[in-house]
Amino acid sequence: MKDSITIEELKETAPKIFGNLVKAVVDVEKNIIAVDAELHSDLMEFMMEQEGSEPKNLWGINFYPELTGNDFIEFDSMINLKPGLGNRTRGVESKEAQEKIREIVAKLIKE
Repeated sequence: MKDSITIEELKETAPKIFGNLVKAVVDVEKNIIAVDAELHSDLMEFMMEQEGSEPKNLWGINFYPELTGNDFIEFDSMINLKPGLGNRTRGVESKEAQEKIREIVAKLIKE
């Protein structure tokens, strides 16, 4: 894991697994992101083991490096199903959580 990643690096990574997207997991408590795995659950496991992250703070997203604005991030992952926290879909239902994720992404994903 490193401190940041560029859009260009995401563009180079995307074709390796899915072609047009890069999976990522954001820890909204520690303000960190893990990227580039076949499954969000792999990134989640990595974050818990290597970074000491707690599942309640981890949200799965997808980056579309060829897109910009709100289309760059997709809030969709099975790890986002957290009924105990009130999130009953694969998306991130909380606008507050979405905004926090966007802030972290803006800090760590460079042009």
